[in-house]
Amino acid sequence: MSEQTSGQPRRTMRQNLKELPAQAWLLTIGATINRFASFATVFLVLYLRSHGFSLPKAGAAVAAVGIGELVASVLGGHLADRIGRRNTIALSMFCSAASMLALSQVRPFLAILAVAFLAGTFAELYRPAGAALVADVVPEGQRVTAYAVLRFAINLGFAAGVATAGLLADHSFFLVFATDAASSIIFGVIALLSFPDNRSPAGTQGEGRGGYRRILSDRAFAFFLVASALVALVYFQQQTTLPIHVLRQGLSKTDFGLLLSLNGLIVVVFELPISVVTMRVPARQALSVGFLLIGLGFALTAVAHSMPMLFVTVGVWTVGEMISAPVGYAYVADLAPKELRGRYQGLYGLFWASGTVTGPILGGLLFTVSANGFWALCGVLGLAASALTFGIRQRLVTLGEDDVAAIERAPGGLKP
Repeated sequence: MSEQTSGQPRRTMRQNLKELPAQAWLLTIGATINRFASFATVFLVLYLRSHGFSLPKAGAAVAAVGIGELVASVLGGHLADRIGRRNTIALSMFCSAASMLALSQVRPFLAILAVAFLAGTFAELYRPAGAALVADVVPEGQRVTAYAVLRFAINLGFAAGVATAGLLADHSFFLVFATDAASSIIFGVIALLSFPDNRSPAGTQGEGRGGYRRILSDRAFAFFLVASALVALVYFQQQTTLPIHVLRQGLSKTDFGLLLSLNGLIVVVFELPISVVTMRVPARQALSVGFLLIGLGFALTAVAHSMPMLFVTVGVWTVGEMISAPVGYAYVADLAPKELRGRYQGLYGLFWASGTVTGPILGGLLFTVSANGFWALCGVLGLAASALTFGIRQRLVTLGEDDVAAIERAPGGLKP
């Protein structure tokens, strides 16, 4: 996403959607089918409890899935650059199908933990490859729209799928795992038949750790990763301290569910139209506004003691999410050299997913000390992430000439 956008003609959302390449649509269709049925891990606690496992053991299995997902961010990015986007997606989906079926059959607890880890790893292994594939096939000026379409479809598929999963689970938990596996196989076949075999040339196969040294020397990307980790810590409070706050106000679990439903509804209805605006705005500015709104939305939770006020706070941080999420993927794609796109996206995914670990731990500790103080801290972290992102380019002028030249050679690097 270029930092220079003022000369671009205004385009409608329909024009942007019509001009997306076929492979971007096929990726969206495959990911949507897969996400529609990616509900086995959502029901994992209920499944294990039905087999007599204690809640702590069931929770440990879910944690194993989460650890696997973190590993997948780095491993998936590496594989996307080494064996190609198509092969990584196919490997991810076929192995995910096998691990889901295995998870429905294993009984020893240690075996469940091991298979749950593999299930989490393989289910998410495709994500960096998918993000890199979008950057490969979609022109720079259309990437925000492409990532917004992908997020829209995945969110819609998951929302519809969870409701369907409940019906399946009432009949048989095996149907939940089997349907999840079937959707993965479908996505894997779509990948093999439709996506290009873009394995790295022989000259780049041996980069290994050298590739990561190049990535970490990209100061713009390094600062953006730090900013992303800060705002992710705030964003994932929706899963930890926010429900506690809601119950403390005398509201119900149903009310909390309505708040999260509002988030999903707003994203589905408004993210694509918003992407038409954000694609014309310099990336750093859009990301800074988005991060600031996420922090502000959670900070306002301190004064939200009723459902109407909570709806307002959710609306604020959801707008921030819709602004920053598609632009973030596009910004990373533009910073990355083609041969490192998978690893760039993988590291971005890892730092964002770090919020699922840091959020519950720090949130749980600090919220018990001072709830209002913690919400204020969320605002400060959002402001810090916003300022850090907006200041990326100014910080880069202090780099040596070799560093600047390397970044300028990257697609979407420093612009004149």
